[in-house]
Amino acid sequence: MVKVILFDLWGTIIENGVFPSPVRQIKRILRINLDFSDYIVKFEEVFMLREFDNLTEAFKEICNEFELTPPDFVVDKCVGLWNKNAILAKPFEESLEVLSTLKEKYKLVLLSNTDQFSADQVIKKFDLEKYFDKIVLSYKHGKLKTNPETFKDIANDMGVDVTDMVMIGDSLESDMKPAEEAGAKAVLVDRRDRREHDPKVLTLSGIEEVI
Repeated sequence: MVKVILFDLWGTIIENGVFPSPVRQIKRILRINLDFSDYIVKFEEVFMLREFDNLTEAFKEICNEFELTPPDFVVDKCVGLWNKNAILAKPFEESLEVLSTLKEKYKLVLLSNTDQFSADQVIKKFDLEKYFDKIVLSYKHGKLKTNPETFKDIANDMGVDVTDMVMIGDSLESDMKPAEEAGAKAVLVDRRDRREHDPKVLTLSGIEEVI
């Protein structure tokens, strides 16, 4: 029986302000020659597990991780892109209404692999805190969603079994796989209807039908 619904932030509740996604554009700007699945793991481990004084420091740390020495204007371009995404990001059309409805029936948790600069800005701007019983951001929590302990930690904090939780997200690798490996249910949000997963929904409006 589902008692707790966990929501991813980016691409699930919040629509990115730039397209393709900022993490994909950073890979191109920095000319990182890795498969995306390998790149994103390293990127998140550096960028989304600690606090930085500013975005310039954060992206210089990314460059160090990938053994890159780009000129300053390239780092500045990364910073500008990241800021633009945060400024233009907004909830998907149905997001706030769905969260409001589900909050009356379930405990809601926001679980996101994210940096401090964009997440906090968006959460405050759209007053997202009021919808959630708990907010778990990787840069504060010190663990990514892919860490096996993350879902156990949340279950313990919420006083439920992992099997009583369902993860709602747009990533097979970062949302579906770790949730299911931990023993939770998982629902893929596939707005472009391009990937296979059972169950999946095209918008958040279809969640209650599948959980």
